[in-house]
Amino acid sequence: MGSSSLAYSFSTQKLSFLSNLNTSSKPTSSPASSLVVFRRINTTNSLSQKGPSTKNENSSKLPIRKIPGGHGIPLISPVKDRLDYFYFQGRDLYFASKVQKYKSTVFRANMPPAQFISTDPKVIVLLDGKSFPVLFDMDKIEKKDVFTGTYMPSTELTGGYRVLSYMDPTEPSHAKLKQLIFFLLGARRDKVIPEFRNSFSELFKTVETELAANGKADFGAPSDQACFNFLMRALYGANPVDTKLGTDGPKLVSKWILFQIGPLLTLGLPWFLEDALIHTFRLPPCLVKKDYQRIYDFFCEASSWVLDEGEKMGIKRDEACHNLVFTTCFNSFGGMKLFFPNMVKWVGRSGPQLHRKLADEIRSAVKSNGGKITMGVMEKMPLMKSVVYESLRLEPPVSAQYGRARRDFVIESHDSAFEVKEGELLFGYQPFATRDSRIFDKAEEFVPERFMGEEGEKLLKHVLWSNGRETDDPALSNKQCAGKDFVVLASRLLLVELFLRYDTFESESAKSALGVSVTIKSLKPASS
Repeated sequence: MGSSSLAYSFSTQKLSFLSNLNTSSKPTSSPASSLVVFRRINTTNSLSQKGPSTKNENSSKLPIRKIPGGHGIPLISPVKDRLDYFYFQGRDLYFASKVQKYKSTVFRANMPPAQFISTDPKVIVLLDGKSFPVLFDMDKIEKKDVFTGTYMPSTELTGGYRVLSYMDPTEPSHAKLKQLIFFLLGARRDKVIPEFRNSFSELFKTVETELAANGKADFGAPSDQACFNFLMRALYGANPVDTKLGTDGPKLVSKWILFQIGPLLTLGLPWFLEDALIHTFRLPPCLVKKDYQRIYDFFCEASSWVLDEGEKMGIKRDEACHNLVFTTCFNSFGGMKLFFPNMVKWVGRSGPQLHRKLADEIRSAVKSNGGKITMGVMEKMPLMKSVVYESLRLEPPVSAQYGRARRDFVIESHDSAFEVKEGELLFGYQPFATRDSRIFDKAEEFVPERFMGEEGEKLLKHVLWSNGRETDDPALSNKQCAGKDFVVLASRLLLVELFLRYDTFESESAKSALGVSVTIKSLKPASS
């Protein structure tokens, strides 16, 4: 999922003061990343790496302003900022305080992990919905080795290969590897819905059993198992439970992901111990080598038919296999692991009134289709679709996007324009950009009907979770998530399955290292 770093947990804070910020005022003084069969895919690969500026490139009607902020004292300031970011302020307040200080949603700052993992923490931060989308413009932005931001995990974690997520579209291997993902998605299109239903039926049975025994049930672990089983069954026709992998897949993958994005996480340890353990030095890849080998061996066997196709495209079998592991486990499983509990959290908080509306809409549409769930019938569920998009807007599974300027250009916020120089690294924090009150009414609130109707659908261009606009298509020449529509489909299916089975449910949630943990407190079986 996505072509930038995975979301990491953050504590949502009310930032309504941002809507009152006069970003056009003078600055204060400052110190020293569609399922190919669901949507048309653009398979052209033309891209100007150093395209010339157009005549209107630098003719912004907004006042040109020097980018405020700074990076402080080398070595010392990046570490202080890292501690503020993770512990003393927290991610949201770290950004919000700088917006207040500089009177701008575009500014210079340091991003963790800094030394000794990252050699250069300096970035230009983009926090509004107008400036953020420049990160999708491949004429201006280079995406080489910026998937996880200011550092790149060891390739020992991916078989010695730089995988697709770390490649820029101008690199020769990018188009071939992304085309292989398109091939995989297209070849297995008919298996997605039935395998999702089978896998998530197991989830709901597990939750019901635990709920009956203990009066409450964890959603996260059964969801992880269901997501992993679904992906392997739907995409590769293999049931991991019937292999040497057994039920260990989610645990092995989660550990492997930790070794890659640990420098961006907080695990709840004492801050001084945690910062030294995962933010200052890399975790040794050798500690997860055997776990990764088990996953890789499963993929080598299950995906042999995909690897055959890869060879026809000129991709070595081992390179193709390592890329399939990364795309399926890191991008897809990792994204679903983060997003599904968040969506259940928001829907659970909304209560019985929304649940009844969703149940009525979903059941009526399915009944009118003879009881069959298809992509077509889900298009007739506007409220359900809007709930998925609203969940993606509020807590996108891909929260951070990075890109390096290919050339000099001018970027615009709502109130000012800024000159960016070739080679500078830009960072966009999506939970701020997609809660921009200059774009969305009640931007901090979960509004289930937000994307319904003609006016609501116009807002979809501001849903940015997939390393592109929701209204855009993944292509060989861009970094938008190849499985964008696959993820949206799976998210819709989760709501459909949930409200075909239950009238309403109660849940509670708490922060976790990789997002949110959800506990189901009650389930009321469907009455009609």
